[in-house]
Amino acid sequence: MAVPVVDPARYGEQLEAKRERISTQFAHLTTPELEVFASPASHYRMRCEFRIWREGDELFYAMFEPDPERPDKKRAVRVDQFPVASERINELMPLLLEAVREDDVLSRKLFQVDFLTTLAGEALITLIYHRPLGEDWEAAARALEERLGVMIIGRSRKQRLVLTRNHVWEHLTVDGREFTYQQVENSFTQPNAAICESMLSWTRDVTRQSQNRDLVELYCGNGNFTVALAENFRRVLATEISRTSVASAKANLAANAVNNVHVARMSAEEFSLALKGEKGGRRVAEMGLADYDFSTVLVDPPRAGLDDDSCDQLSDYDRIVYISCNPDTLVDNLERLTQTHDISRFALFDQFPWTHHCECGVLLERRA
Repeated sequence: MAVPVVDPARYGEQLEAKRERISTQFAHLTTPELEVFASPASHYRMRCEFRIWREGDELFYAMFEPDPERPDKKRAVRVDQFPVASERINELMPLLLEAVREDDVLSRKLFQVDFLTTLAGEALITLIYHRPLGEDWEAAARALEERLGVMIIGRSRKQRLVLTRNHVWEHLTVDGREFTYQQVENSFTQPNAAICESMLSWTRDVTRQSQNRDLVELYCGNGNFTVALAENFRRVLATEISRTSVASAKANLAANAVNNVHVARMSAEEFSLALKGEKGGRRVAEMGLADYDFSTVLVDPPRAGLDDDSCDQLSDYDRIVYISCNPDTLVDNLERLTQTHDISRFALFDQFPWTHHCECGVLLERRA
């Protein structure tokens, strides 16, 4: 990730540029007015990672950006404060660096630091090394946990030492309700908590009045959307391939007392085969597919988007809620999906201010 230039006074200008870009890119499709959800102009990222850089006796955080003199290379850029990161991360950055500089056990062959924080200020720090970690490191790291009021994990090759726990608990307020999420270290979570709240509110709004039918969610991750949308449907079937994410999704459903969701560890491709009756086995039997009456599918795919077969699978549902982190693959997928469905809602979520990245949400409804 390159170091972005943050100028809060110009935030409206950069957001308007994104609105124009998305409106132009999708102009050939019949879309309603674009709904735009703004981010805080600074201190919006709840997680980030830094390299630890050494120049002589100096030790500092670094990130990388293209080298203007050698376009095929990247150069390290010193980072003392990081205004896109949460205020808690910025508070911890100098304190952690000071502690590391003072202690050879903590600093020796340390090459990366990852921060994971919450809106309430809970913090988990992962220290990553090019050496094995022993009892001396654990003692020093436990003292550092106490000193900074954080949780710490140590990583090195084939080694992971969790001192307190491997996750934080985030609390998001959506439509006046609080939802609780376990967010696990080194697993995907939505980085911009304020925009995540907007995304959850929007998806809840576009799926209202669905209580008599069911939702299937592909790529459900830690259940970020699942938890918030469950009350809008009779039942929900959510699929995810990552074991860690499946376990976290189940923990989040329990934490929010959601009892109408079944989470299956299965890829989107495997689920498609199961729907067609071309895949069996224990996991398929546990889903009880015959008991569902799906009206809606929610998909939040990787940046590569969906292949043609997956788009064809989505076309079987009355409503499609598509969350995309890549407008370039989204526009290709919509060209195929709009052969059978109309776009009735279209949103831009400014997940990553001061970068070219855009997050979009689309509701498609089957034509009569």
